[in-house]
Amino acid sequence: MLNLFEKDNQDHLPLISEKELSDAEVLVELKKIKEELKDEVVVLGHHYQQDDVFQFADVTGDSLKLAQDAEKLDKPYIIFCGVHFMAETTDMLTSDKQKVILPDLRAGCSMADMANREQIDKAWEFMKTSTAEKIVPITYINCSAALKAFVGENDGSICTSSNARSIIEWAFEEGQKLLFFPDQHLGRNTCAEMGIGLDEMVVYNPNMYNGGLTAEQIDKAKVILWYGYCSVHQGFTAAQVETIRKEKPETTVIVHPECSYEVVKAAHDNGSTAYIINKIKEAPAGSSFAVGTEINLVNRLAHQFPDKEIISLSPYQCLCTTMYRVRPRWLLASFRAIKEDKPINIIQVDKKTTELSMKALSKMLELS
Repeated sequence: MLNLFEKDNQDHLPLISEKELSDAEVLVELKKIKEELKDEVVVLGHHYQQDDVFQFADVTGDSLKLAQDAEKLDKPYIIFCGVHFMAETTDMLTSDKQKVILPDLRAGCSMADMANREQIDKAWEFMKTSTAEKIVPITYINCSAALKAFVGENDGSICTSSNARSIIEWAFEEGQKLLFFPDQHLGRNTCAEMGIGLDEMVVYNPNMYNGGLTAEQIDKAKVILWYGYCSVHQGFTAAQVETIRKEKPETTVIVHPECSYEVVKAAHDNGSTAYIINKIKEAPAGSSFAVGTEINLVNRLAHQFPDKEIISLSPYQCLCTTMYRVRPRWLLASFRAIKEDKPINIIQVDKKTTELSMKALSKMLELS
């Protein structure tokens, strides 16, 4: 799926070394070359990007919003400052004439990497032979194109943290059981909010024989959750929520549903990235929030709304390290390569995978 045109980048070596340009000089050249190529290039920036990169984004948002916005653009080059699965989705939604570029190919997603097609196929075979009831597969958008294709091939749907409930409700109209992957927490939290008991959910761990489950457990369960999680949101704890509630009772604790069930239950509120942003934006001056999500977004919100107190729920740096791989000098390298008509780090999804993935994505958009 990847086209690598530069050996240096293939080996993950700097295309623009510290000796060639300082960090300050990189920013200066970036501003100049971005203006020069404004008719050819659009930059998409995910909310979790560091500010030095985020400032160059023409369009900002979460992964799905950015991919949908890209679909409406007609510029030949789209530089996605995010992670690999996001760039894949953008490639599938845009025309064949457009090239989607990821500034650093190492910018993956730990959650997405917790499930691959071979594992899913093996799990699906075991589950299908363990019950006579219909299982509907749902994948969180944070996964590879290959897994999106699996869902399309098996008449399921993709979901986001914003629409997970409506997609899961549809799934239970279509079948009696749900396979939800790769994030166990979003699946568990959403299903619990719908009134499904924790005792009706089981976790399939791909690192164990038959996922660590028996056929009887599969047959009895209503929801089969994949053992995957976001390393950032897994870092928040119920103890942190309890500390805020005790020491700062006037503060609203709001967390992302990728956090654990215990954290979501202990918090005042939970929701998608867009939900968190809007809640804080609409709150009156003087409001206080402790936010359980990625630190770059939390810090940006604190800067944008100085009339409100906005802090991270965790006393530690909850940083998305893979997102952080996209640095300004890699962004500049992408621009330079385009200017030389030798684009690098092009993300391409094959036609068959795109066709099946789009079936699942279209189902989500239809239901939403």
